[in-house]
Amino acid sequence: MGPVSLRALAHATADDVRVLLVEAEAAALVAAVRDASDAEVQAVVDRDEVRHAAIAAILGRLADFALPHRLAGLSGTARVDLEHGGRVVASEVLRVADGTITVVGADAAGGDVDVTLRTSVLGFVRLASGERNAGLEHLAGRLAIEGDPELALGLGGIFAAPGPAGAPPVAVDPRALDPVDVARELAHVDPDHLYAVLASGFRPVVLDEIFRRLPEFVNPRKAQGLRLVVGFRLSGRPDDQLDRFVVRLEDGAVEVLSGVAADAVGRDERSATVTCGAHDFLRLATGHLSPVTGVLRGQLKVRGDKAAALRLAGAFDIPTAVAG
Repeated sequence: MGPVSLRALAHATADDVRVLLVEAEAAALVAAVRDASDAEVQAVVDRDEVRHAAIAAILGRLADFALPHRLAGLSGTARVDLEHGGRVVASEVLRVADGTITVVGADAAGGDVDVTLRTSVLGFVRLASGERNAGLEHLAGRLAIEGDPELALGLGGIFAAPGPAGAPPVAVDPRALDPVDVARELAHVDPDHLYAVLASGFRPVVLDEIFRRLPEFVNPRKAQGLRLVVGFRLSGRPDDQLDRFVVRLEDGAVEVLSGVAADAVGRDERSATVTCGAHDFLRLATGHLSPVTGVLRGQLKVRGDKAAALRLAGAFDIPTAVAG
């Protein structure tokens, strides 16, 4: 079968859609989805008579779109609920094992699944074509995850994303949360949803990635001459424990410590220690909460030198300019 175009599906019959999506080469089908605008994809899934055929065909071919080495490392069952027009229009259970994905059907599997994923039909299509990051989709509220976050992230990482112009596709990494992208998405996220995400199994993914990439945003000019050691105690875990980090800044060089290593930095070595909710820290790190406002409102509690904590925040170029 030659090149595929989703535009041709706008007026196709359900049988035509089924044949095309089943018989087309996986690479050609993915290319067609990537070439189509959201409006063009939506025009296909808006048609009740072809939507179910399209969903069934794509679900049945997920293994064809997946990277074999990524798929081989996964095992478990996932329920996929797809929404359209504000309601669930399709529910299927996928069993992943031995490098394959099998659609076993919601009725056959009953309620015994490891994770439930819920998103829009359009969002599902974009995830399967590697155009969206499952981690970012979850953080933004477009992908709901209930159950095993590791399996959810594993499934989100089996697809290949488009590479730079002329470069081959690269594997999607749902754990790779670019602070710039996060900042942009958080402008539209309900605070209650953000709190819930940071109280779930997805919490370490978000916090570890933000702290890991923090050195990338230091401003050498602003950080010149500064020697600061600031601890962060982040609340909001389901077990009521705190995540602990220490950021050490010295003449533009940044070191981040976590957990036991952070605890080893004594109070007398620290310029200040900031205690806050993990969701408020994420807002702080992406330009959606001013350090001064956070302190004044009591969202950020500072023990030690408050000015030092503010100087640390001022040494980084928080990605506010692109967050709107």
